[in-house]
Order: sequence, then structure tokens, then C-alpha cells
Amino acid sequence: MFKTISMLASVFFLLTACQSNRKEEPGQQKPNILFILADDFGYYDTGVTGSNFYETPNIDRIANEGMTFTYGYAACQVCSPSRASIMTGKFPARHGITDWIGAPVGEAWRKAGRFNKLLPPDYVHNLPHEYVTLPEALKEAGYKTFFAGKWHLGSEGSWPENHGFDINKGGWDKGSPKGGFYAPWENPRLPNGPNGESLTMRLAHETAKFMKEHKDTSFFAFLSFYAVHAPLQTTHEKWEKYRQKAEHMGIAETGFEMGHFLPIRQVQDNPVYAGLVETMDDAVGVVLNALDELGLAENTIVIFTSDNGGVAAGDAFATSNKPLRAGKGYQFEGGIREPYFIKIPWLNIAGEKTNVPVSGTDFYPTLLELAGANLKPEQHSDGLSLVPLLNGKTLPERPLIWHYPHYGNQGGEPSSIIRLGEWKLIHYYEDGRKELYNLKTDLAETNDVSAKHPELTRQLSEQLFSYLNEVGARFPEKDPEYNEKLERAHLEKVKNKRLPQLEKQRLQLLSKDFDPGNNWWGSMVYD
Repeated sequence: MFKTISMLASVFFLLTACQSNRKEEPGQQKPNILFILADDFGYYDTGVTGSNFYETPNIDRIANEGMTFTYGYAACQVCSPSRASIMTGKFPARHGITDWIGAPVGEAWRKAGRFNKLLPPDYVHNLPHEYVTLPEALKEAGYKTFFAGKWHLGSEGSWPENHGFDINKGGWDKGSPKGGFYAPWENPRLPNGPNGESLTMRLAHETAKFMKEHKDTSFFAFLSFYAVHAPLQTTHEKWEKYRQKAEHMGIAETGFEMGHFLPIRQVQDNPVYAGLVETMDDAVGVVLNALDELGLAENTIVIFTSDNGGVAAGDAFATSNKPLRAGKGYQFEGGIREPYFIKIPWLNIAGEKTNVPVSGTDFYPTLLELAGANLKPEQHSDGLSLVPLLNGKTLPERPLIWHYPHYGNQGGEPSSIIRLGEWKLIHYYEDGRKELYNLKTDLAETNDVSAKHPELTRQLSEQLFSYLNEVGARFPEKDPEYNEKLERAHLEKVKNKRLPQLEKQRLQLLSKDFDPGNNWWGSMVYD
């Protein structure tokens, strides 16, 4: 049912929506595309979306010169599934990459020492070659394609150059910057520069170089930062800048609250993370300035988004996504809602906003239509072209689906989600319970109204599982070795030992006397 609706809607927009009102002169190039993807970057990690702590003038510029999708979502609460959805236009339950590639499954999950009730199912470990990816579709349309940065969609043989990118600078198996954010790093697809070179800036300069060398062609440049993933690393100067800023704003007495499995950060005041964010923003400035200097800005679509929410728990406990609940790895808005900006210079959309819910699956058909290429509804089967929204029109109401039958590292629970209109239903696999939230009136998801709306809860649940069963989604199973006493003891230990440790560490980072040891960029690794 969902597949049919998606295909019909895609065909409808292909037939009725013009190529975003852009009139091409004879011989004029197709529009260039610069797609910027941040890693683990939350909705409220930018100045333009409301952060008073982080400084992101270059990212803000994209939003201010384009359209902001206030309900822009990643297709999953962790990275690999979301990235696969951008490349394929399919929700994770359909393409099968439902967890970050490398995450343990089945009985191997017990080694995490979490003593959980369920064993997570297996998932697809390499982006399937039978799919026609977004870069492959754009190559068919005459584009030169380039990738820089984090890939994390499979092992060798399933790297960017195997899925439609002509050039690959830094994309391989790993999902974090092995060796850190400053040279020497360990990356077989990106030679080291001089010691201390910023990986984030290097990726930006490689992208700018590509655009310069191909300024007379139509190009698709995909700049996929490893930032702002852990390890958190910055320079002394940036740490000091944000330490002073946090002090000036007033340092909160406490920074964390205990969640279901882990403490969750409640304040934005980590000066090391803030420095990492600023460096990424500086790198965004490099590529935007390159477009200006090369005279390409007026013919280049620019997209900025992230692959999942900011890390509020687990990993480096880096940021707060409030007023959204929780963060990366979670079933709540903090885990899936992202900065989602599209700039199209020839459209009068500067500063425009839309509250229509959209997904990372929608980039594929949107970019094909903007490029004047034929849509591929059999490929981007869960995505819709956003060209009508960009042209001031609307989209038909449709369900968005998330499927994460895993626990992950950040404290989220195995669950599936459906959002339809203002309603969001979460199904939990541990006990089968359901939560229903009205996101229009309850952005922070604090008031479960499933008991007040039993019929709506039932209908949304049926829609959700109709889709999941149609695409052959995999589900977790009960762990026959589950021991409630062991799990309870583990959670007490997290609350009584880990939580105080995090509070102590937070204040250490904000202390004038903080000393990371032998150097700044080699010692900010969190376990």
C-alpha cells in the first residue's frame, strides 16, 4: 500500500511540477549540487535554529539564503541507516541497514554488558549493489560526482567509488575519524598532510579543489564531515573561547539527568565540542566561499543536514537537544530531527520555512527533479520530491516510518515509529507498549496520550506494521538468558557511579585549570 502511494505521488509530481521555475538558456549547464552532511549534529546545534552557545555563521547562511524544513528528519536515529536512505531514497526497514555497520547483533549483544531483555536482529552490512544510488542516477544525467569524508556504508568493495562516485576522498569502512581530527590520521582513502592538519578543513579544501577543477561541468559534490562525531577534539584557542563563553552565560549546577539506560545531557556548555562545531562551520565557509570565488554560487544547489540527532548520551555525551527529548540513538525527536536546509539561488525562498514533515529519503527525488532528470520511483520508493514545497505549494499528507530494532550505544530502546500529520506513535519491542504524542502541542514528548486516543493509536499501529511486514522488516527476539536482577544492578551502577563521573568531567572541561596533557588534539578521546 505504502509503495503504491509513494509511486503514484512521485509520478504525479513528475508530470505536474516544473523544474522549480528555472528557465535554462540554450547550452546552459544543469545546476551544480553541493550536499553537506554533518555527523551527529543536532537540530539545536546551530545558531539559526536557536543555540546561544555554538557559533555557526556559515551554516546559518545556508538556512538564511534558502528554505528551512523545521520538521526535517533523518531516516534513523543512528548514522549508517540514515546515510543509506539518502543514497537510496528508501527507509531503513526496506533497505535493511537498520543499525550502524559494525554494531553487534544476536547473542553478541550480551558482550555490551547491558543485560537487556532482547537480542537485536541482524542487518544488511553493505549497501546493496542492485540499488541505483543517487550519485549513480546523477551520473546518468551527466554529472561528475565527488565524495569527501565519512561513508560507513560497507567494507571495501562497497565504498563510494563502488556506488557512483567518480572521486572518493576519505570514505571507507569506518564511521569515526580513526586517528582523530588532526594529522596524522589513519585513512586509506585520504593521505596525511602535515602533522596537526585539521581533517575537517582538509575535506573542505578537497571539495573546493574538485569544484574548481570541474567548474565547467555539472557536478555533484557530497561533503560528508566526520565532525562532529567523537572523539571530541579542538584547539586550545577554541576551548578557551567557549570556556569563557560558558562562564559568562552562567555554568549550571548540574548538566545531566538519568534516562532509561544512561544519563542524558541537559545543557549546551561543552567547550571542546563547541570548538569542534566551530571548526566544521569554518569548513562550510571554505566551500561556500569557493562557490562565490569561482562564480558558481548562482547555479549551485546547496543542502545542509545531519545523519542523526546530537549526542546527548553515550559516545561523548556532547550536547543537549532541548527542548527536543534525548538525542542520537533515541526514538524521540532529539534522535531523529535535524537541521535540514536547501538553498536554490534562482528561487525566491531566502529565509522561508515550512513545517511539512520531510525525510532524508526525499533528497533523491528532489535532486533528480531539480537536475531535470527522470525520477526513479522504483528506486526512491519511500521518498517524495520536495520541489512543490520549494515552489510554495504543498505535499499530500503521508506517513514517515522509522525502524530501529536495536539498543545502540546511547540508551535508546528497540522501537519503530510512525509519524502522520501532527501525530507520532512509538512501538516498543521490549513489552509491546505504545506511546502517542501530538508534536504540535507537545514538542518535548512529555505527555503520552495513547490512552486518550485508543482508536487513533490502533490505526497508526496497523499502518506501521502493514509497512514493516510489507518490506520484510526484521525484529528483535527475547533473550532467554535475561536476568532482571543483573539489569537492575547495572542500572543502579550507571546512576550512582557513571552519572557523578560525567558531572565531574563536565566541570573539569569548564575549569580554567583544565589540562588535556601532552597536546590538545590527541587527548580528548572519550570512552
